Amino acid sequence: MSKNKWTNKDIFSLMEEWAPKHLAYEWDNVGMQVGSHNRPVKKIMVTLDVMESVVDEAISEQVDLIIAHHPLLFKPIKRLNIDQSKGRILQKLLQHNITVYAAHTNLDIADGGVNDLLLDALDIKQRQILIKTYEEPLYKLAVYVPATHQKQVMDALSLKGVGHIGNYSHCTFQTKGQGTFMPLEGTNPFIGSQNKIEHVDEVKLETIVQHSKRKDAIIAMLGAHPYEEVAYDLYPLENKGKAYGIGRIGILKEKVSLQSFCEQVKQALSVPAVRVVGDSQKEIKKIAIVGGSGEKYINQAKQQGADVLITGDMTFHTAQDALQMGLAIIDPGHHVEKVMIEGTINYLQRKVNNEQLEIIPSKISTEPFQFI
Repeated sequence: MSKNKWTNKDIFSLMEEWAPKHLAYEWDNVGMQVGSHNRPVKKIMVTLDVMESVVDEAISEQVDLIIAHHPLLFKPIKRLNIDQSKGRILQKLLQHNITVYAAHTNLDIADGGVNDLLLDALDIKQRQILIKTYEEPLYKLAVYVPATHQKQVMDALSLKGVGHIGNYSHCTFQTKGQGTFMPLEGTNPFIGSQNKIEHVDEVKLETIVQHSKRKDAIIAMLGAHPYEEVAYDLYPLENKGKAYGIGRIGILKEKVSLQSFCEQVKQALSVPAVRVVGDSQKEIKKIAIVGGSGEKYINQAKQQGADVLITGDMTFHTAQDALQMGLAIIDPGHHVEKVMIEGTINYLQRKVNNEQLEIIPSKISTEPFQFI
């Protein structure tokens, strides 16, 4: 994809290809937080949090768009007091025409999102979802195509990613038959003449369509089909679609002690210290990870056979519960979600492939804790 001029809406669309908004939890507030969909953008800054110091940095860097993980706005604003930090943040953003976009729990859940980026940092390849939160509905598209344009329509659908079953693409079933129709007054038929019944050798082309690709599939099919009026059906299936979820379960290449693995976590995630629950000499092989605050998932981690759960914001009584059930805990803090900064920059740079759009990381640390 290459463009001479980008708008915020273009970048939002790219982010939602990666982390669709429908993956987010209902309580979450993702998407545009402040600003405009239609303003042009030449410079993007990626940050974990939108704090006042980050906004000041964006102003200094002449940034048009801030992409953050944690939403700036969670609850409705009842008053805008510029004597307080939140009010000043909003005032500065509006005064300097800076738009803010948040990808939060949808980016946690997305393939290649925060939890996968954390596992990438730990060099853990073998992984699966910890808790399923969404299963994409599937549909069957059946379209009747003249035999002469069968390949043309199939290729157009395939280019849009339609027709995937597991690790197989271009999945279709094609049935030969004969179509009939009579063009009436006012038509401009591709085949046949007005007021005369036509018999045409056609193919019924059937393929599977993901919920998120329905619109693209119909547009691609109609664009490639030669008929003025296209006969097609789109209906829901009971088949199970791709599953998405929060957290990941991963398998280490070999067993290590909890203490040794803590050192790996500290180095990989660039943290000076971690809080640990469990016997430091316990052998670790299967790990669960939930970026941010994941203490409520200790039971799911244990049920799936995890030896240790890596997550932030662990509280006292939940840590006791984990200890009692034999689940080790490594708490490297909430701020390790900063992996999304580099991950988002790399993703967008691959997508835009355009020197006219500059994408930079925020240099401001939003970690509130110090280790003394």
